[in-house]
Amino acid sequence: MDAVQALVANIQGLSSAGDISHLHVVLKQAPDSLYAESTRLLPVLDQLDPSKHSLGYLYILEACSSGSISKEQGSALVLPIATFINSCDTEQIRLAPDKFLSVCKRFKDQVMVLEEPLRGVAPMLTAIRKIQTSSEHLTSLHPEFLLLCLLSKCYKAGLSILGDDIFEVDQPRDLFLYCYYGGMICIGQKRFQKALELLHNVVTAPMTVINAIAVEAYKKYILASLIHHGQFSTSLPKYTSSVAQRNLKNFCQPYMELANSYSTGKIEELETCVQKYKEKFENDNNLGLVKQVISSMYKRNIQRLTQTYLTLSLQDIANSVQLNSAKEAEMHVLQMIQDGEIFATINQKDGMVRFLEDPEQYKTCQMIEHIDSSIQRIMALSRKLTAMDENISSDALFLGKVGRERQRFDFDDFDTVPQKFNI
Repeated sequence: MDAVQALVANIQGLSSAGDISHLHVVLKQAPDSLYAESTRLLPVLDQLDPSKHSLGYLYILEACSSGSISKEQGSALVLPIATFINSCDTEQIRLAPDKFLSVCKRFKDQVMVLEEPLRGVAPMLTAIRKIQTSSEHLTSLHPEFLLLCLLSKCYKAGLSILGDDIFEVDQPRDLFLYCYYGGMICIGQKRFQKALELLHNVVTAPMTVINAIAVEAYKKYILASLIHHGQFSTSLPKYTSSVAQRNLKNFCQPYMELANSYSTGKIEELETCVQKYKEKFENDNNLGLVKQVISSMYKRNIQRLTQTYLTLSLQDIANSVQLNSAKEAEMHVLQMIQDGEIFATINQKDGMVRFLEDPEQYKTCQMIEHIDSSIQRIMALSRKLTAMDENISSDALFLGKVGRERQRFDFDDFDTVPQKFNI
C-alpha cells in the first residue's frame, strides 16, 4: 500500500498545483500497482475530493471496480461512483475517456445486479453530458442509459436524449442499440412516429452480416407500422444493405403473416394468425404490441366508416367492425375522439354517432409556430449535410478511393454534356 499512498500524495499535490498533465503521466505508469491492490482501494477514495482530484479519483475508482467483484462489493461501489459522476471535473475526465466509460458501464452493471435500475438513470444521463463533445455525438453510454430507462420504466428520461440529432458515432453497435432501445421507449410512450424513425434506422443501417438487433427491430417495426399507419410495406429503401434485403423477412415470417392478415381488414383472420403464433410473439416479448395491433384494426375499420357515413348508431358500428356490444363500440369511439384519430360527437339519448370534418384550419399561432420550427430544423439539417459533404469531398482517403475507382472507367463511359438546349 506504500506505493498507493505515494500515488495519493502525488494526486493531491499535482492537482492542487494545477499540473494535471504531469499527473496524467504519473497515473499512466501506476495501473499495475493499483490493480494489485484493487480489493483494498475503496477506503483510499476517502482521502480524495472527486471534484478537485477527478483524474486521480477516476484511476483508483476504475481499479476498484475491475475484475470480478461480489454483490456486496458492488453495492458498496454504487454510491461512490454516482457521487463521482455528479461532481467530477469534465476537463479532467476527458483526459482518460476510456476509463470513464469503463467505470460508468460497470456502474450500470452493478445497479442491474442489485435490481435497482432507477438508481442509475440520473447519474448515467449526467455522465453522457460530461463525456459528449457535442449533443450530436453518440457515445457508448447512450444505449446503456436507455436500457436503464427501459428497465426502470423511466421513459420520459429516455426521451430527453432521443430528440438530439446524431451525426457522430463511435461504434456501429452503439447506434444499433441506441435506435433499438429508443424505439422501444417511444413505443412505451405511444410515440409511434418517432419509434418508426428509430427502428427504421436500425433496419437500414449498413451491415455486412445480419445481426440479432436488426432482426428484433424489424419485428417491432412491422408491428408499429400496423398500429400507426394501418399497413406495412415489405419493400425496403435502396440504400438498405443487401444482407438485410435478403434475410430480414426470413427471420420474421410470423410477423409477415400477421401483416398480410391485417391487410385483409378481417378481424377473424387477424385473430387466427395471432393464436397460431401466440407462443412465438410471447417469447419475443411482443405479445403486448400484437394486442395493440388487434385494437388498431378496430380503429381502422371505424375510420373507414367515417368515409361512408355521416351518422351511424353505436350498435351498427359494433356490428360493422365486429365488436361485442354497443358499449364497447362507444369506448373505442370515445378513445379515438380523445386521441384525435376521428372527429365525431355521440348523442347519448339515441346512441347515434355523428362524424365531423377535421376542424384544423392551419392558421392558429400554435400551428404557425410548429411549421416554423419544422422549417428551421430542416434548414439546420441542410446546412449540416452541406458541411459534411464538403468535409468528405476534401478527405484524403475519400479522394484516394475515388481516384482508384476512376481508373476503371474510360471517358466514353460517361454521357457527354449537351452543348445546346431546346426550350
